[in-house]
Amino acid sequence: MRKNLNVLVVVLIVATILGACSNYKFEATTEYEIEDFEVTNHQGKTMSLESLKGKPWLAMFIFTSCTTVCQPMTNNMSEIQKELIERNVEDYNIVAFTVDPTIDTPERLSEYFGYFDVPDESKWHLVTGYDQSYIERFALDNFKALVKKPEEGDQVMHGTTFYLVDEKGIAVKNYSGLSEGNQDVSFETIAIDMEALIKESK
Repeated sequence: MRKNLNVLVVVLIVATILGACSNYKFEATTEYEIEDFEVTNHQGKTMSLESLKGKPWLAMFIFTSCTTVCQPMTNNMSEIQKELIERNVEDYNIVAFTVDPTIDTPERLSEYFGYFDVPDESKWHLVTGYDQSYIERFALDNFKALVKKPEEGDQVMHGTTFYLVDEKGIAVKNYSGLSEGNQDVSFETIAIDMEALIKESK
């Protein structure tokens, strides 16, 4: 009798958890409308905001000469993709804007990308094809993100935030892209939000 009761309790707990997951509703916390853009990805292909529309995407700002945060951020984005794959989520893209476009050619971005163990490369677009003043203005106007290349040295100042952009081109949420202090990157939360956003857009 006690064994049957224990089994029933476990079943009820699992059912409650599954029910909570299935009833999860995505809630936007930002509403940044992304302006149209035309860029070149690490495979040499031209991309634009229009070509990304129809699927949500994750955005971040990195550069290949970065000696601090960019590699951990790229690894973290790869971990998010692993979570998405576990959840059978497929209709999305990942866009990494270089903040050092003079140095970061498509070839250099492709070489950088090759250092990472990415589970599905087809979703990724490391992009360039604009000048420094453009990306500094674009980041600020569209993502409220500061990008600044100093007059001396090769380390560009930029944030470590990940941005979730919906299928219409609106940045609807942002997350820490780097573990700092007591704040960890929530791979699962980001994957759940992406999954919910895709389901609600259909």
